[in-house]
Amino acid sequence: MLANIWFWVFNAVVIFLLAMDLFVFHRKAHVVSFKEAAGWSAFWVSLSLTFCALVWYFLGKQKGVEFLTGYLIEYALSMDNIFVFVLIFSYFQVRPEHQHRVLFWGILGALVMRAIMIFVGVAMVTKFSWTIPILGLFLLVTGIKMVLPGSENVDLEKNFMLRLCRRWFRIAPQYHGTKFVVKLNGVWMLTPLALVLLVVETTDLIFAVDSIPAIIGITQDSFIVYTSNICAILGLRSMYFMLARGVDHFTYLKYGLSAVLSFVGVKMMLTWFHIHVPIAVSLGVVFSLLALSVLASLIWKKKEA
Repeated sequence: MLANIWFWVFNAVVIFLLAMDLFVFHRKAHVVSFKEAAGWSAFWVSLSLTFCALVWYFLGKQKGVEFLTGYLIEYALSMDNIFVFVLIFSYFQVRPEHQHRVLFWGILGALVMRAIMIFVGVAMVTKFSWTIPILGLFLLVTGIKMVLPGSENVDLEKNFMLRLCRRWFRIAPQYHGTKFVVKLNGVWMLTPLALVLLVVETTDLIFAVDSIPAIIGITQDSFIVYTSNICAILGLRSMYFMLARGVDHFTYLKYGLSAVLSFVGVKMMLTWFHIHVPIAVSLGVVFSLLALSVLASLIWKKKEA
């Protein structure tokens, strides 16, 4: 009962914050500076950690550690989204002042899609326990593939939804500010910005296929999986604007992410043999792997310089 109350309170706060973001703080399109992005990143992280403390206090230490571990995994995996967002905006030549609007609606759509995937996924592993080691194997394979040569290559022209839209809808020849639909010569058309939004949405859906099973590998509590995922996604926009110009500095992060996915995958597979890794151990391993990969990246860049 307490978890249900928290669920609706959490959603009400998220909707309020998103409304304030769109209609107050970013009502007018503008270029998001590093200072502004850093401030928003600090705000979202502080808000998430505050919520974690509330979960810890009201729902217990176990749930608090599960939330923190899930949040850390999802926030780290969001770095992959940033790499791809940089590629998408560069490929479609999206003006810097219009990027926030695309990411806002893209992440809003991602929240809905992920909510559906989370509750379906948790229901599936709860009812069919044999799916847990299968998801674990999937994560292990995904983690290995992440560090294989060519894994970073993304061909946007092969995006299925992009090709479908170009085939079935009229596309305006140029951008029209932050509009996604425009009427030209009496005909309604999608703007190129709408295509960018579509690619962002489908890209996030692909990433969600990796990240959601990773959090389910930590806990099967749908409330914890949902809230930790949403908290991490809410901070993705500000993190993008803060790190977009420096994504190349994190050379070894993908190895850390690969190790995290592989670890969670093995952890899920071990449940088939009734071996359960304590949540505190999982948190320590995840944090250590990510911290080491970031530290190695910074040291490498310093030596390069």
